[in-house]
Amino acid sequence: MERMGMVIGIVPEKIGEYKALHAAVWPRVLATLAAANVRNYSIFLREPENLLFGYWEYHGSDFDADMRAVAEDPETQRWWTFCGPCQRPLASRAEGEHWATMEPVFHVD
Repeated sequence: MERMGMVIGIVPEKIGEYKALHAAVWPRVLATLAAANVRNYSIFLREPENLLFGYWEYHGSDFDADMRAVAEDPETQRWWTFCGPCQRPLASRAEGEHWATMEPVFHVD
């Protein structure tokens, strides 16, 4: 299992919309994430900086293949058409990233 953290900005005027979307995530989107071995997924909001912090645990053995499967799912692609305009990717993200990945520094159970 690999713990993964990521960060992205959020458009301040879209915070309410983003919260509403995530209060009722579409079942197919959740099923696609589960099939891609994503567990314990949480998103946190930090205001007034308007940052979203995402955390999940990856339980698979081929992260790239699992993320391709998520990206190829039509319902997930449709979901992203609603979420994407709410998000503001960081200028410092790596090439090809939407959410900027973070380096794990500390963990305790």
